[in-house]
Amino acid sequence: MKKIRNPEDLNDKLSEELVWRKKELSSLKAMIDLKSPSPDKRRALLRSGITILYAHWEGFIKVAANSYLEFVAMQGLPYNQLSNNFIALAMKDQLDQAKDTNKATIYCEVADFFITKLTERSRIKYENRIATSNLSSSVFKEIVFMLGLDYSFYETKEVIIDEKLLGKRNKIAHGEYLDIDEQDYDELHQQIISMIDHFRNQIDNCAATKQYCCNEDKSGEI
Repeated sequence: MKKIRNPEDLNDKLSEELVWRKKELSSLKAMIDLKSPSPDKRRALLRSGITILYAHWEGFIKVAANSYLEFVAMQGLPYNQLSNNFIALAMKDQLDQAKDTNKATIYCEVADFFITKLTERSRIKYENRIATSNLSSSVFKEIVFMLGLDYSFYETKEVIIDEKLLGKRNKIAHGEYLDIDEQDYDELHQQIISMIDHFRNQIDNCAATKQYCCNEDKSGEI
């Protein structure tokens, strides 16, 4: 599989992901909008619609977040030229090594990393690094901050994410009866598409403007 090495690769990856997801969501919505199905069929379609909406919400966020992380890792910047969120992510691996151990050698290696190795080429683990299972607003918020993005757009969407999407999806997935209002579904469909588009644009913009760099390096050559 082709590595994501530049903003164009990242843009292509995100575009590819969005095309098939939006096409499937549009096809499902078109079936729901038909006036011919019986009430039982419409109810089944609406319940299915919630689960598919959630699947694409979680699926796109996972792919997009991990793709951006791969892009940043592929830049090969020294640790001290990365923005703080990526330094923290890179250092987490070092800290995880020292966790739950009494070996002085491990602690010394961590100390040595902090003191002497920040000018070395960074190594960020990126393959499936970001998990999105049960993607609540709190989980999503951590992902946004991990990537150094702005969360303000999503602050007013937390009820939509937690109650109208994830909450209903979990009830349906656990076999509970839940009658879905068609107007509520239409609004939820629009909101999820809006959040997915916004997340994609944030990542594209951050890659293009080098927001993954510390302040003094954003306008320089990499």
